[in-house]
Amino acid sequence: MTHDPKPVRERRPTAPDGLVIVDKPQGLTSHDVVARLRRLAGTRKVGHAGTLDPMATGVLVLGIGRATKLLTYVVGADKEYTATIRLGAATTTDDAEGETTSRADASAVTREAIDAGVALLSGPIEQVPSSVSAIKVDGQRAYALVRSGEQVELKARPVTISRFDVHEVRQVAATDPDDLPALDVDVTVVCSSGTYIRALARDLGADLGVGGHLTALRRTRVGGYALDGASTLSELEAQVERDGVLMTLPLADAARATFPVRDLTPEERDALSYGKWVDPSPQDTTTAAIGDDGSLVALLENVVREGKHKAKPVIVFAPA
Repeated sequence: MTHDPKPVRERRPTAPDGLVIVDKPQGLTSHDVVARLRRLAGTRKVGHAGTLDPMATGVLVLGIGRATKLLTYVVGADKEYTATIRLGAATTTDDAEGETTSRADASAVTREAIDAGVALLSGPIEQVPSSVSAIKVDGQRAYALVRSGEQVELKARPVTISRFDVHEVRQVAATDPDDLPALDVDVTVVCSSGTYIRALARDLGADLGVGGHLTALRRTRVGGYALDGASTLSELEAQVERDGVLMTLPLADAARATFPVRDLTPEERDALSYGKWVDPSPQDTTTAAIGDDGSLVALLENVVREGKHKAKPVIVFAPA
């Protein structure tokens, strides 16, 4: 009597706790990328730091397992983008995916005028976010209200544009006899968290009197994580297909790219692992505490307690 062989159980993919830096393709939402990573990592404990619109490409930082605790801090980091702003038309969404609301002849706009407009939008500024954004208004996302036909007025928020460089200004070839002359402006922007590049395009066009919107956006850096350390989804899928494991940037390495680092003594490591406080860190900011074995033990913040300066663990990373 023969027995049918037992079916071979397919090995489930796994991933160590850590960060994955993805070069997001155009057309996918940030949540789409999270869903793909959940499948590749074999866990639902995946999150991202900073939404990219479907139209945009570039650096999307994702955390797996315990690394999701780092994402709150990564979200607040400065970001760098390359973008193309089209002068001569405004849209409902401030980018190329919206409906055109106005057109104007941009042929008379000079490079000097563009540079002057960019200067006005540099440094600390008050920016009104794009109405088609994820900001909540009375408990609902602004973009949902706009799509339902409501008028949304968002309050200006302080942001910092630390770099706004114009690389090239070029005429846009007309594709229709009724098209008005337009200009494309290629720029690099380095900005604080919460800045909308679409809003910069909108405001530059408005300041120049011709309207403006974004036609291309690529995020090249989030804090210490840049494109040269990013992988495409195809590359990650091939890696898991080959090795059965999704490789990540380990917790300690991720922390070193995000925070100042403090090396712990064995006694400090043991104290922090129980949530106890230790002597203050040299840096008066959130600090990564690294154990003598090279592992990330905790994130620390300096506090004053009963007149004494101490370092308090705000997050403790239990061993995996």
